[in-house]
Amino acid sequence: MVSDERYMLRALQLAKMGGIATQSNPLVGAVIVLNDMIIGEGYHQKYGEAHAEVNAVNSVADKSLLNEATIYVTLEPCSHFGKTPPCADLLVRYQFKRVVIAQIDPYPEVAGRGIEKLRQAGIQVDCGILEQEAKELNKRFITFQTKKRPFITLKWAQSKDAFIDLDRTGEQKTGINWISQPETQVITHQIRSREQAILVGWITIKNDNPSLTTRAFKGPNPIRIILDSQLQAPKDAKVFNDGNQTIVLNLLEDKIVNEVRYIKSDSLDPQSILEILYRNNLNSVLIEGGSATLSSFIESGLWDEALVITGENEFKSGLKAPVLAKNPVKTVRFGKDTLNYFQNYSV
Repeated sequence: MVSDERYMLRALQLAKMGGIATQSNPLVGAVIVLNDMIIGEGYHQKYGEAHAEVNAVNSVADKSLLNEATIYVTLEPCSHFGKTPPCADLLVRYQFKRVVIAQIDPYPEVAGRGIEKLRQAGIQVDCGILEQEAKELNKRFITFQTKKRPFITLKWAQSKDAFIDLDRTGEQKTGINWISQPETQVITHQIRSREQAILVGWITIKNDNPSLTTRAFKGPNPIRIILDSQLQAPKDAKVFNDGNQTIVLNLLEDKIVNEVRYIKSDSLDPQSILEILYRNNLNSVLIEGGSATLSSFIESGLWDEALVITGENEFKSGLKAPVLAKNPVKTVRFGKDTLNYFQNYSV
């Protein structure tokens, strides 16, 4: 068991390397072991490309060794034809001696069928090694498959006296009122790079004119989602003119203008929004504001994680920050800022 956990930990480590490039696919790692030595390993690197088991098998020069080897996989090998052939068939073809699996695949087209195919071929299959760690790694994929919606992370910064913004009725009607220190931006942009999409309301676009990119961290930009029921956001805003992908959810029209796609919906309540994003194959969304948008998801209970950044300065008055009726699972002090992490899911 100790040996199994050691090799599965390596497989989980490999799986993480796939990152956002796997898109709506799960993060999967695989390690091939013979005589207590790793002879091959691989991970799912990019959506639509070879799965972890294929890359691991391809890394072994002498394929004749595989029928005496054990392969450790963080997720049940697939048993159906998708963008690639079934990985369970590959393992059967090489007649692996043993397959060790961390988690059964929640995807209905697999969900135990890969394991059944392996056992019918006479291969020993053991499941549940570091299962919780594997589920935590693939919480986005699991949420997408089981709840039929994206995994939702909320994020906002608030002043020491719990305001999310200054009063906009005075002289300053537009522009960002910075709350956190500049260094914290690296953390928040790193978080952006982990999610497929980022969502804000149109008033945030009007007031702050944000880029919603990962410019402070080397990582992929998320798809921008703008809630704009009446298409009131300024057309000269950065999100409509920088060439990066943007989706505008609205109540008026469907159209495409350059990299901006407008999607019409009968409603823009949280449940309707998530149904649209699910249909568009987005398995994770970071919601950054504004206060009304964040509060609507909090009140609906349709969120999974939250990051609340509290700065040192006080606003005295302004727009009150949303409130989570939970205690943080983790608190981190980062320079002058306090980062509180909240959790609203279980694996």
